[in-house]
Amino acid sequence: MKDRAGRRRARRLAIGTAVVIALAGMNGPWLYRFGTEKYHQYQINRPEYKAENGHWEIIEFPEEYRLNTIHAALLRTGKVLLVAGSGNNQDNFDAKKFDTRVWDPVKNTIKKVPTPNDLFCTGHTQLANGNLLIAGGTKRYEKLKGDVTKAGGLMVVHNENPDKPITLPAGTKFTGKENGKTFVSKDPVLVPRAEKVFDPETGAFLRNDPGLGRIYVEAQQSGAKYETGTQDNYRVQGLTGADARNTYGMAEKLALDKKDFQGIRDAYEFDPVAEKYIKVDPMNEARWYPTLTTLSDGKILSVSGLDDIGQLVPGKNEVYDPETKKWTYTDEVRQFPTYPALFLMQNGKVFYSGSNAGYGPDDVGRDPGVWDVETNKFRKIPGLSDADQMETSGTVLLPPAQDEKYMVIGGGGVGESTLSSEKTRIVDLKADEPRFVDGPSLEKGTRYPQASVLPDDTVLVSGGSEDYRGRGDSNILQARIYDTETNTFQRVADPLVGRNYHSGSILLPDGRVMFFGSDSLFADKANSKPGKFEQRVEIYTPPYLYRGERPSLSGGPETIERGESGTFTSKDASAIKTARLIRPSASTHVTDVDQRSIALDFEVSGDEVTVTVPKNRNLVQGGWYMLFVADGQGTPSEARWVRVP
Repeated sequence: MKDRAGRRRARRLAIGTAVVIALAGMNGPWLYRFGTEKYHQYQINRPEYKAENGHWEIIEFPEEYRLNTIHAALLRTGKVLLVAGSGNNQDNFDAKKFDTRVWDPVKNTIKKVPTPNDLFCTGHTQLANGNLLIAGGTKRYEKLKGDVTKAGGLMVVHNENPDKPITLPAGTKFTGKENGKTFVSKDPVLVPRAEKVFDPETGAFLRNDPGLGRIYVEAQQSGAKYETGTQDNYRVQGLTGADARNTYGMAEKLALDKKDFQGIRDAYEFDPVAEKYIKVDPMNEARWYPTLTTLSDGKILSVSGLDDIGQLVPGKNEVYDPETKKWTYTDEVRQFPTYPALFLMQNGKVFYSGSNAGYGPDDVGRDPGVWDVETNKFRKIPGLSDADQMETSGTVLLPPAQDEKYMVIGGGGVGESTLSSEKTRIVDLKADEPRFVDGPSLEKGTRYPQASVLPDDTVLVSGGSEDYRGRGDSNILQARIYDTETNTFQRVADPLVGRNYHSGSILLPDGRVMFFGSDSLFADKANSKPGKFEQRVEIYTPPYLYRGERPSLSGGPETIERGESGTFTSKDASAIKTARLIRPSASTHVTDVDQRSIALDFEVSGDEVTVTVPKNRNLVQGGWYMLFVADGQGTPSEARWVRVP
């Protein structure tokens, strides 16, 4: 397969030359007319063209089944979970109109699923039992500066009583001792009791460190005159006696500034067989834009996000135990921007590529590196080009996963920056001193690139936009296949639909790739016409499915333990050259930390193929996988679902 890219180039040149010669013999006017849309359709539908470039088609659901897909995950049933929540539509949020669909790409049927809360901008990951863990979402939509009518912000409630916590209900009033202005809480808050501090040498009592609770408050009335600009101490109305003495609020700027989204604590498992949400214990922290990543012991790490008052969770990370369905904090804090790209490594540590989807200070938690979650030690990895343009970049674990090489693709400047990067950067984490080096460049600076690992050890990279959320009609209608052996991109057929913010891609069990979503701010170059959410699904059929009959694969066990083998049947067994386990994707906001392709050792005997699963549980996390075998041309079988317990 070393000369795979060379064979493609030669075949492409021959095909292109034949077409030019054929058309040159025709009259000019006909060529001009045919050389527009008709010629384009002719060209992209030729069998030879498809065999080199693949093919795109649009799947448009009936109007009543269309939705603003924000999140998508491949279920072990072969169906795709499409989650909109409120779909970035505040009218839906206000009406509590939340949406989830299950789409069957084989039968092309779609089913509506009751959605228990606004799972817009949630986090998700595949669990070992085949369920999808979903945690976080939206409590409140952002309010832009001009839309904020009541001054508001963070109130930190202090409790100096070491003997008991105190709960303040929603609607509690706080009045400033200096400014005399009154603010009202939007939600209840539990303030823990104070902690007694003693001298470690003498044991003598030193002080009480007050318990702290954080709550969002707003002025009672609208208008700029109710803003504050300096810190003040606030009396809590309605408290008497010791509670009044021990409990007070502290706030700094309470203003008419922009108010960010607020997160929720709710968590669910989605059952792919029953096709319903199952509520589990909520997280300790509310999170909007979190990342969920599987750890070495099968527990799930939840990181970052905006909290219930719209502030970045200050490095308080937590872990979900699928056995107890409960969450516990990690021992130490570590802060990341929202939707950080975090991947479990083969040594049990976590790799942070630097990719993220937005919120957070530009000088905290943005350096890529290797994180030991247990000790909280973090080793930075140098060499990252365009390091100030990592927001909205994509990261993919290159196949096979055993090589532990990652590619970081594109990206843009912090916030609504116009900067975008055409770089790809590759790091080999098995190197003695890992360091990023530049890979092949994209043609344009690209935010929101979509990357899907394919069964032939290549990676499909498609879509994105040059500017923030596709401003200036900057969607990039290009696709490339990255060859891991030659470290090169091969340009393939162009997608038909632009994809930027709120888009993603999912490898399907038949080897095709689905693309969903896109949420442009504007629909024109002048940025004067509001954008419309892209509800169409597009399917890309890679070139390997146009090169003849695909290998068959049938039978075999449903479960294979690590280090053990399973035997399957194939009438094409003698032609099989590779076997791969591919973990199903769970994609949103350029973040898909689940997908990985694991190379399997295999033996062939007659029409039997026996595959062996590696022993490393960090490499092969517990769960359901797609098993693909492929022939010498890279043409894959349809996947068989296999569970690794």
